Amino acid sequence: MTKYFEGVGRRKTSTARVRVYSGKKASTVNDKAVDIYFSNNKDADKLLNQPFIITNLIDKYYFTAKVKGGGINSQIDAIRLGLGRALCEADESLKPVLRKAGLLTRDPRAVERKKYHHIKARKKPQFSKR
Repeated sequence: MTKYFEGVGRRKTSTARVRVYSGKKASTVNDKAVDIYFSNNKDADKLLNQPFIITNLIDKYYFTAKVKGGGINSQIDAIRLGLGRALCEADESLKPVLRKAGLLTRDPRAVERKKYHHIKARKKPQFSKR
């Protein structure tokens, strides 16, 4: 059994469980290659490798991620947060670098709920004077 470091990332309604392994293999998301799973998003590979690039660990580690919920961009952000947390667990000295890059902070923004008598969360019906 190989040793790994685990991190959980969330964004909007996406949740990602990320495991970081030492070695040089292809990273996978939901048991598919990253470029196949995120084939519609051309920046996915760059965004997902950002924690490795910032910490100069690009060829020393690879990851596997199980992600569910949300859309493509929110899944990418959830995996990024999970990667940052897992790398921090692997080496505590990386924490200031990852924190400065914003890779350890969860983005709290989420969709606001729809209110009654409104068309959307804040949009109201058109006012009619007569």
